[in-house]
Amino acid sequence: MSKSLIQFIIEEQRQIPNASGDFTGLLSDVISACKQIAHDVNKGALIGVLGSAGSENIQGETQKKLDIITNDVFIKANEWSGHLAGMASEEMDDIYEIPKQYPRGKYLITFDPLDGSSNIDVNISVGTIFSILRCPEGVTDPKAADFLQPGTKQICAGYALYGPNTMMVITTGHGVNGFTLDRDVGDFFLTHPNMQIPADTQEFAINMSNRRYWEEPVQRYVEECVKGKDGGREKNFNMRWVASMVAEVHRILTRGGIFMYPFDTKEVGKAGKLRLLYEANPMSFIVEQAGGVCSTGRERIMELKPTGLHQRVPVILGSKNEVDRVVGYHKGK
Repeated sequence: MSKSLIQFIIEEQRQIPNASGDFTGLLSDVISACKQIAHDVNKGALIGVLGSAGSENIQGETQKKLDIITNDVFIKANEWSGHLAGMASEEMDDIYEIPKQYPRGKYLITFDPLDGSSNIDVNISVGTIFSILRCPEGVTDPKAADFLQPGTKQICAGYALYGPNTMMVITTGHGVNGFTLDRDVGDFFLTHPNMQIPADTQEFAINMSNRRYWEEPVQRYVEECVKGKDGGREKNFNMRWVASMVAEVHRILTRGGIFMYPFDTKEVGKAGKLRLLYEANPMSFIVEQAGGVCSTGRERIMELKPTGLHQRVPVILGSKNEVDRVVGYHKGK
């Protein structure tokens, strides 16, 4: 049998002098949360967790019942063990403080408990995204400002994908590896070692219904793709769109492609759709570690200095040569 996820992390820990095991313990808690979420997502209508919860999150988005349930599952699995100093969730207005009865650790975690939840009622793949940061030195009672670290400060990022198989894909800054849940054994096992994104692709993913709101560089790029062999690129492209970032990124990690949720003028005052801390940064860390490129169109995503817990940014990521082309168009090339 292949290597389990915990075994993989422990072996990585052994390469770090004086490692305390706290990080391994934290990842173990995250894994437990994702297993429970996988169970709840899988049961769906059988346990009455589909549909709207009748509430909105801080972004003004309608919450599904599973948004609330999975947020609680993730918090309960991670608050007690003493590895975390604090948590921040896409579904919560402010940071989550570790309850006083539990010890506090040296890490911070940001997470999207159920990415793509608008798809849950139609049985399309959804996922959980997380990012682990170090708590600033000497801080035991972190505030929101302590979470506002650029993506380059991440020490781990990952996602769980709840689809035909349940997978966890993780990077600690030494490449990207994918693990598949064996439900009979109850553990994740290494099935996709050293995942790499090819530099070239003939697939692009974007919500074409927003076309009239895009800036000219994105319109130019997409028009070239649509024209295919009859246009200047002289090759045909296929378009994909799942409306679940986890599913989109997983496809790109598996076979290449470019994913775009660019700047648009659809909603005045919102620079982008995707959240920097909960989606863009962790996915950028993963994609870059797999040889891809991630940009807003003008800046490297992981170099952005966050200005708020729920800051939104444009996202263009995936196969290097295609992302570089779009970035070049933004620079007037």
